[in-house]
Amino acid sequence: MGDHAQREQDEIDPPTLHPPDPAPDPEAIEAGRLLFAQECRFVTSAAKEDGLPPDVLPEVAFLGRSNVGKSSLVNALTGRTTLARVSNTPGRTRLINFFALPRLMLVDLPGYGFAVAPKDEKRRWQSLVPRYVRGRAGLKRALVLIDARHGFLKGDRDFMALLDDAAVSYQIVLTKIDKLAPAAVTARLDAMAAELARHRAAHPQMHVTSAREGWGIDILRASLAALAATEPAR
Repeated sequence: MGDHAQREQDEIDPPTLHPPDPAPDPEAIEAGRLLFAQECRFVTSAAKEDGLPPDVLPEVAFLGRSNVGKSSLVNALTGRTTLARVSNTPGRTRLINFFALPRLMLVDLPGYGFAVAPKDEKRRWQSLVPRYVRGRAGLKRALVLIDARHGFLKGDRDFMALLDDAAVSYQIVLTKIDKLAPAAVTARLDAMAAELARHRAAHPQMHVTSAREGWGIDILRASLAALAATEPAR
């Protein structure tokens, strides 16, 4: 295949899971679509541990550096544009926000790293996030979002080490993959996969997504639907 044809193919066929794995079967894709097509309601925002709701549903937490695209991904998964507040200002999400599907709770966590906020407030919410992931009985998986343009940065590595130590299962989700040149995608994924193999609590496969283009959203929905229990967690 010539270079021009390969570039066109790269643009048509966005990257998916890495390392390569058989795509979810049509039934799994449909189960994910049906779950996320149902009403997703805002439950509460918590600034302190005593404000957390009862963990009666299995929970999936979205975490990552400030402005990595957590709220955009939550909106893309649920097919809504305003469920989670999106901002170009780092640190806009300053509370733990809970959104309930019929069988799954989505938890949008404040970002770590740089944020535009008063120092005292920043310390408060950034200390709450580690306490949440360490102590939440209903947490089924943490999704660690990584900007595909940058790969792992110090804050990501620090938080992954915390999750390893706490034995919290987590999976890497690359965001904004549409902003990375197609020729650079494979090298980025290979380098990240090699580093990820050294983390004992990490899922071996990474999801690759673009909230703007919709890439990888159906596969991620299918993965999350598989975590949803048919009965309340407790």
